[in-house]
Amino acid sequence: MFPKRIIIFANGDLPDLEKARALLRDDDFIIAADGGTRHALALGLTPNVIVGDLDSLPSNFEPSTFNGEIVLYPKDKNETDLELAIQHALTLNPEQVIILAALGGRLDQTLGNIALISDLRPSTFNLRLDDGLEEVFFCRDTCEINGTLGDTVSLLPWQGEVTGIVTTGLKWTLQNETLYPHKTRGISNEMTGETSTVQIKSGLLLVI
Repeated sequence: MFPKRIIIFANGDLPDLEKARALLRDDDFIIAADGGTRHALALGLTPNVIVGDLDSLPSNFEPSTFNGEIVLYPKDKNETDLELAIQHALTLNPEQVIILAALGGRLDQTLGNIALISDLRPSTFNLRLDDGLEEVFFCRDTCEINGTLGDTVSLLPWQGEVTGIVTTGLKWTLQNETLYPHKTRGISNEMTGETSTVQIKSGLLLVI
C-alpha cells in the first residue's frame, strides 16, 4: 500500500521545531535526505527511509541499528541528497509531498531546492516546501493559499513573465494582469482571510 502523504526532511535550517511538528500527521511516511535525519530525530521521529551518501548523518545516529530502509549513493554524484530523496518519494505514488528544512541556510542550496520542484509537473500529487514558518510552491494554472488574516504572500514570476493573473482573498488584487521577473510588484501582499486563490493563463508562478 502506497503512502498518501510523504514528509521529506532536508538538511537545511528548521527554525522552529514546534511549528514544524504542527505540520506532521501520525500516518506520514518519513524520508530523510541524509543529514535531514537530525531533524526527524529532534522531533522524536524515526525515518522510514534514509536516502543519500550518509556523509552528514548526526553523530548520535548509528546506521547499523536502523531498522528502516537505506538507499545508499556514492559521495561523488551529480545530484544532491534532496533531489535523490524526491526521486525516491515519487516512486511511491503519494498524493502529497511536503519537504521540510529546505529553506534558509545556504542560499545556493535554497535556490537549488526551489528549482528542483519547479521542474516537476505534478498532476496527481501536491508538492511544496514548508518549515512551519514559510511555505513555497508553484502555481501552473490555479492554486489555493491557506493561512490566516494578515499573512504575507509573495507571487514571483519564475523563468519569465506570468500572464493573466487573477487573485482573490489578497489585499492588493490582480485582475488579468502580468508579473515580470525583473519587477518586484508581486512581493509582500497580504491575506484578507484564511483562503486566497490565484489563477494564471501562462508561465510559472512561485508562491511564498
